Amino acid sequence: MADASQNDRYLKAIYQTRNPEKVRDLYDRWAESYDTELIEENGYAQPHRCAEMLSRHLPDRSAEILDIGCGTGLGGVALAETGYGVIDGCDFSAGMLAQSRRTGLYRRLFEADLNVPPLDAASGAYDAAVAVGVFGFGHVQPDSLDEILRVLSPGAPLVIGLNRHFYEEGSLTAKLTALGDAGHIVQITEEHGEHIRGTGVTGWVIAVRKAVEQE
Repeated sequence: MADASQNDRYLKAIYQTRNPEKVRDLYDRWAESYDTELIEENGYAQPHRCAEMLSRHLPDRSAEILDIGCGTGLGGVALAETGYGVIDGCDFSAGMLAQSRRTGLYRRLFEADLNVPPLDAASGAYDAAVAVGVFGFGHVQPDSLDEILRVLSPGAPLVIGLNRHFYEEGSLTAKLTALGDAGHIVQITEEHGEHIRGTGVTGWVIAVRKAVEQE
């Protein structure tokens, strides 16, 4: 396991890197020490914040959920602790997916680059989706929301957790506004709060629901 100084370099580097291929490489190398750095050393709050937000809008604990950018499975752990039992996960890092597999919580795990659709999932396949720490500089871009919505059933909630820097950059909120104006989603709520406590970076949890479109 990497020591604390190495972990610090990974965390700082991931915020500074904009090239998607370099981001993937960093996550592959970071996978084994990721949970130690994010949870034990820095108090990563977003997985549980997002699971709690989903629980408000999806009471059915047997619902089929897609954990987008599942990483090492921290989101899956939070969802399972909230009572959800049918969880699939996708990520663009093979190293991260290997760690997710070790949790034993996922029904299915598959590789996916959200910036290069399509996802390996049928239209309307999922009752909900969560995207924890997925949208950001050099990470998944807001246009991927079109593909995420494709794999959700009508009326399904989507919960997004992101740091305040990308929230304030505005492209994600602009995309959500455009989707709402076009009648594709209904805005539910957004809440500011903790993101990674140890870094002092705060974040937002946003919940929207896919519109129930008339045929």
